[in-house]
Amino acid sequence: MSRRTLGTVLEITVPLVVIATIWIVSASSQTYYYPPLSEVLGVFRELWLFERFGSDVLPSLTRLFAGYALAVVAGVLLGLLLGRSRVLGRMASPIVEFLRAIPSTALIPLAMLVFGVGDTSKIFLIAIACLWPVLLNTIDGVSGVEPTLLDTGRVYRIGRFDELRSVVLPSAAPQIFAGMRTSLSLAVILMVVSEMVASSNGIGYFVLQSQRTFAITEMWSGIVLLGVLGYVLNALFVLVENRVLAWHRGARAGAR
Repeated sequence: MSRRTLGTVLEITVPLVVIATIWIVSASSQTYYYPPLSEVLGVFRELWLFERFGSDVLPSLTRLFAGYALAVVAGVLLGLLLGRSRVLGRMASPIVEFLRAIPSTALIPLAMLVFGVGDTSKIFLIAIACLWPVLLNTIDGVSGVEPTLLDTGRVYRIGRFDELRSVVLPSAAPQIFAGMRTSLSLAVILMVVSEMVASSNGIGYFVLQSQRTFAITEMWSGIVLLGVLGYVLNALFVLVENRVLAWHRGARAGAR
């Protein structure tokens, strides 16, 4: 069995073994706060596949993707600007370091004060949290482009736009995608946190309300949904990353 096949088998088998173990151990649970996994999955099927998908899941995903998209666009554009200009990069560095040190959750009162308690404040918080990994990775990737590549482009008199599109962005793409993947997990976290404060729908709101009303099985079903959501989003991101960066992985394999 090859190493790749073994890795695939383990990737499938280990989660199944963990789920089966939890199912068996929790089947005889008499504790109110830790219901059997079979009950949690039953409630999960009833709530999240049908009843509350439109009222809670869709609003949460809309906020998540809106904030994440804003952060990626702003992070890449600002990162290109600051990474390409050494002077602008040094000027902006203290401001960037100061702002990224502020926890995004500390901005919840400010967001509610400025944008109100609607979707705009939640999207703002998600975008702020996701901005910094994308921005910093883009700056590092752009500023770290091999000088030889840039010199070669100048020798062939490649224009600034073509140089950016054909040399800088492809070279920086692996680091940009690394920042985007980190930001995706932050987007899920801030989506939940923002919905737990002054909200009337969403997965985070549902989990908090279930805890407050002692609907423990429903609460656990929401937590399971967040885990499934994070796993699916990461899997989709990896699929896109592998397609976009196929040339990079092929080059690394050829070098080895």
